[in-house]
Amino acid sequence: MAGIGRTARAIDRFQQRHRLTAIPVAVAKKFGEDQAGSLSALIAYYGFFSLFPLILVFVTIAGFILGATNRLAPAVFDSFPLIGSAARAGTLRGSGLALAVGLVMSTWAGLGVIQYMQAAMSRVWGVPVRDQAGFANRLLRSLIMLVAFGLWLAATSLLSGLAAAGSTSDVVRALVIAALLVLNLGLYLCAFRILPKRRLSWRDVLPGAVAGALFWTGLHLLGGYYVAHQIRGASQVYGTFAVVIGLLSWLYLGAQGSLLAAELNVVLRERLWPRSLLPPPPARGDEQAVRSAAERESRRPENIVDVRLEDHPSSPGHV
Repeated sequence: MAGIGRTARAIDRFQQRHRLTAIPVAVAKKFGEDQAGSLSALIAYYGFFSLFPLILVFVTIAGFILGATNRLAPAVFDSFPLIGSAARAGTLRGSGLALAVGLVMSTWAGLGVIQYMQAAMSRVWGVPVRDQAGFANRLLRSLIMLVAFGLWLAATSLLSGLAAAGSTSDVVRALVIAALLVLNLGLYLCAFRILPKRRLSWRDVLPGAVAGALFWTGLHLLGGYYVAHQIRGASQVYGTFAVVIGLLSWLYLGAQGSLLAAELNVVLRERLWPRSLLPPPPARGDEQAVRSAAERESRRPENIVDVRLEDHPSSPGHV
């Protein structure tokens, strides 16, 4: 056992000394400490109920813009399980009433997921409760992000439909994927600056935005393949339940990847690395991470938070 302990300590010291290992370890530790997995589940849950109204708006607009005879329309509609096929069959019509109803529904439902995204970003960045955005400020940020997300959804869906069109060349598809990556990068940059109530520069949020854009682009492409070849076949046997499970899983993975990207920004900006895997003694980033977590719960301006970590605590759990 002593040999295993010495080996573990040596591995811990190694990861702390090297940036390429220390930063991923710090991101993973902070992700767990912030309970970001649970936040991802909430975002996926509310995102699921926000997605269908947004799709209703999109297919209605697509009905006006593309028209029934455009060869791109089937590819675009087919990228949405069940609702896309309903739109092609004529169940959803491109009428002004459907567009108005869809806009109202998407605004009402979409605000829920944006609000939880704001709460998640506040937790990730350690924004004290007393400094978090008020109702009017949260509503304004939510509306801005909802508009940005709606535009992003329409643009990426059109690009996906173009890439899926059978007559397009490999060069065109590669350009479409590059355009998707740029659109995803722009959305992440906006989200990481607008959602947290912190003074952040574009440079502060760029690393996480790049990581998030790469992750989401891959997830978007793989998710489309998965839906096309797996979920649709299963839906013939299990009905819409298979689609619900697949879509929730896809949204959950997307939320986790997005929060991991946000954690990367926090770790780099606040220099929350290296972190110790086997304390004591604590590493440089441990004290700052504990202090940030404690300050996050401060609810009044007169609250004073004092955090100290001892190399050799007198009792278990002593801070």
